[in-house]
Formats: sequence, C-alpha cells, structure tokens
Amino acid sequence: MKKDKSFRPDRVLSYFRVEWFPLLLVTLSGLVYNIGLLAAPWFEGRLAQCLADILGGSETAAQMALLVLAYIAVTLLVQAARFIKRFYVRRFANNINRRMKGILYANLVRQSRAALEKEGAGELMTKAIADVDDCVEGMRKFTTEVFDTGVALAGYAVMLLVYDWRLAILGLLFTPVSYVCAAGMKKPVQRAGAAYKKAAGALSSATLDRARNAVTYRIYGCEEARMEKYEEALSLYEKTAVRNNVWQSALPPLYLAESEAGTLFILWFGAKNVLGTGWSSWDIAAFTTFLSCFTKLVVKSSKVAKLF
Repeated sequence: MKKDKSFRPDRVLSYFRVEWFPLLLVTLSGLVYNIGLLAAPWFEGRLAQCLADILGGSETAAQMALLVLAYIAVTLLVQAARFIKRFYVRRFANNINRRMKGILYANLVRQSRAALEKEGAGELMTKAIADVDDCVEGMRKFTTEVFDTGVALAGYAVMLLVYDWRLAILGLLFTPVSYVCAAGMKKPVQRAGAAYKKAAGALSSATLDRARNAVTYRIYGCEEARMEKYEEALSLYEKTAVRNNVWQSALPPLYLAESEAGTLFILWFGAKNVLGTGWSSWDIAAFTTFLSCFTKLVVKSSKVAKLF
C-alpha cells in the first residue's frame, strides 16, 4: 500500500522504480554481455596471428583448434547473458505498457461524455495506443541503447587506448560528429513524427465517423462527400507515414559513415605500427584486434546517435 501511494503516474522515474527487479537482472546480465563483447576482438586478433604463425611454420593446427573452442565457449556465455538481458528488457517494457494503458483507460472511463466528444475519439485512440507505445519504446531504448551500450562503448574505448592511445584518439575524433549531426536533425525528425501522429488521429476519427454514421450519410446523399473526406485523410496519413519512416531510417547509415571515417587513419598508422615505424610496436593480432574493436565501437556509437 505504501508503494502505491509513492507511485506517481505522471513521472517516468516512478515506472522505473516499480520495475526494479527486471531492471536489476537487466543490469547484471547487461554487464556480463557488454564486457564479454570485448573478448570477440581479442579472439579475432589471436586467430589471425595464429593463422599467420601456422603459415610461417611456428604454430600447429592444434593451437588454432584450442582458440576456436575457447572462442565458441566465450561466445555461448555472452549470448546466454544477452538472452537474459533481452528477455527481461521485454518483460520490463511489457509491464510498463500494461500499467500505462491501465491508468490511461481508467482516466478515460472517469471522464464525462462531453469531454470525450470534445477531444475526439480518434485523438483518444491515438493517445491510448500510439502514444503509450512510443513512450514505452523510448524507455526500452533508453535502458538498452544508453545503459548497456554505454558500458560497451566505454569498454571498447579503454581497449583502444590500451593498444595505442594516440591512434585511438585520432580515430575517435569523428565519433562526436555523428552525435552533433543527430542533435541537429532532432527537430525535423520530431516534426515528422508529430505530423504522422496527428494524421493517424484524424484518420481514426474519420474511420469511426464513417462506420458510425454510414447509414445517415447514405440516406441524405452525403456518402460521396464523406468518401472524399476520408480519402483525403487516408492520403495525408500515407504521406506523413512515408515521410516519418524516411527520417527514421535514412539517418542511421549517415551517422555510421561519419563515425567510420577514422578507419582511414587506423589502416595507415596501424600498418606503420605493424612494420615497426609507428607509435607502437604491433603484430598482426594487435592490428586485427584494434581494427575489429574500432569497427564494433562505431556501430554501437551510430545506434546511440539515434537517441539524440
């Protein structure tokens, strides 16, 4: 009972507080998963070095087989942690979705009929379905893409700095550019999303009006006029939906391309490190690990940029 009194449905933090147990499991499994991701670049580097040593005659295939088995075992452990994380993230999102919609439906039931008719049935349906789903999706993305991706980004960055801090800083100079571009594109994306929701509400209202008053419109000869109005609402909905989807799907590849511009420096200066004329002394394993780690970092970074 005490928990119910402290719960405030108008505060997002209250929903996080109520779902503390799924979030605890998400945190533990997320730490294991994201820290375990650092093993993949290291194993890729060791496998590349082992293959070069086998070709040079200094290693045997048995050593390669041991590395492969260890890689498989670590990958299974990491994927098991990922399964637990994703399962409880979905449970966390579903619980919040159910709770939010229950509160919203209860408020709608308590409102007067005049207030409901004034706001419009289509707008209310949009709020009850689309708005809650969008809010829950944002909370889910915050939990996954910011929390555990932040842990992975920090781990990748530390790994790059350990191998060669000068080259790491040079390669990571382009990563903040994607964040700046994402922040600048936030307003057009939000305008497109708002227009899409407004068109969806108008279409819902038109659909309900057509279904409810179809016989009346047919009797008074207004069916063709209402059909034209409905087609206009449908056409506007289709245009805004396409525009919104374009904004949502076209920008992430741009963020990824901006972040990966640092790969050119890694290929150039990393090759010098392997030859012994660069800032650090590398072998094939170090070069492969550094390049793989940087690639995984920029992919994660481009996903985080979408949240801006």
